[in-house]
Amino acid sequence: MRVIPVIDLKRGVAVHAVRGDRERYRPLRSRIAEGSDPVHVTRALLARFGLDEVYVADLDAIAGGPGSPDVIAALAREGRVMVDAGAAAATAVARLLELCVARVVIGSESLPGVEAFRRLRTELPDAPLVLSLDLRSGQVLSPDPALTGVAAVDALARLADAGAREVIVLDLARVGSGEGPDVMLLGELSSRFPDVELLVGGGVRHAGDLRALAHAGAAGALVATALHGGAIGPDELRALS
Repeated sequence: MRVIPVIDLKRGVAVHAVRGDRERYRPLRSRIAEGSDPVHVTRALLARFGLDEVYVADLDAIAGGPGSPDVIAALAREGRVMVDAGAAAATAVARLLELCVARVVIGSESLPGVEAFRRLRTELPDAPLVLSLDLRSGQVLSPDPALTGVAAVDALARLADAGAREVIVLDLARVGSGEGPDVMLLGELSSRFPDVELLVGGGVRHAGDLRALAHAGAAGALVATALHGGAIGPDELRALS
């Protein structure tokens, strides 16, 4: 079970994400690192939990702004970074790979449609792409009406057919909510798509949630609040691994 800490970036600092309401995100307060400098926080996370992988969401870039490429490059020197910076075209993916990130996340929130992902897989057959199936309360987020109007399982069927092999199932409404992850949906997707590696984001509260997700078929989980707040400690992660 991969446990992947999350760094949400806004205006170049690490912020605390709650329910996807990005306008209300405030600088991160963590028990394991002072301040909200993303490099300092990432270094503390990886050292404390013995991890080498981190998920980064560049919220300004996702919203269509210039983002923080210098910060992403600095984070990539700390560990293996998978980054969502709103990339949906080959040129944008290439720019992120030049920053030495390990994987580029293609979020359905930014993706024009299924065919756009198929083109990416065709144009960049060897690129380390991860699809993020972005949800809000179980509903798919996408600028493509053909995706927003279907169930998550049907959206993933179309995207898997277009070449998605590693997928984050990310429900923004559960992020920082303390409500727990959607284990039932993960189990349904795992059963339907056994050849797709599924990661889960949003709602993980404690090690019990991680065990439930692993039992349902998750390969890993994105975790933020439970790590920063101390609900999950290093010993629990070692037991999971």
